[in-house]
Amino acid sequence: MTCLNPHGRGTCEQWIKEGKHALEWTRLSCHQFKDNAVRLALFEPAYNLGNFLRRLVLPPEMARWSLTTLREKLVKIGARLTRHARRLILQMAEVAISRDLFGQILSRIRLLSPAPM
Repeated sequence: MTCLNPHGRGTCEQWIKEGKHALEWTRLSCHQFKDNAVRLALFEPAYNLGNFLRRLVLPPEMARWSLTTLREKLVKIGARLTRHARRLILQMAEVAISRDLFGQILSRIRLLSPAPM
């Protein structure tokens, strides 16, 4: 984790605090050291994925959201998967974000995919 601004220490401390609260990466409750090491190692890609979403995929009105807000409004959403003939339909609650906003996120993710060979 490298801070590249003049107020680097404060920024890094904010990132650490965000990881502690959003991902609870200080919660290492396993009895074996190696189990806790694996658990901590899994928190790193989760944190990086959250930052990836926030920086590259989210629309401007959501780009300043904290990882806690992203978790609550994007990941922990009630949804139902319904099958009709040859289609799968994902029905999500629109309480957290609107359909249009979710569509923008999906289209931005599609733009990041590499072109087929």
